[in-house]
Amino acid sequence: MEDKIMNDFVVIKAIEDSVNVIGLTRGTDTKFHHSEKLDSGEVMIAQFTEHTSAIKIRGHAKIYTPYGEIESESKKSSSDK
Repeated sequence: MEDKIMNDFVVIKAIEDSVNVIGLTRGTDTKFHHSEKLDSGEVMIAQFTEHTSAIKIRGHAKIYTPYGEIESESKKSSSDK
């Protein structure tokens, strides 16, 4: 493991209160295994592991990855459509 560089992480910065960050498991049955709620300005660093294959983000947040940046939309703006 020492010679392998782990870049499979994301930094999530909440832009609004109550941003949900949900970890999803690997395997044949994808399940929620961890959940966090971030308030505006809070930052979370999450890493993909042998147990975590996906991360779901609900709410307005900026997500920084080794592959670039993306911004999720607010829960409020999706219901306005």
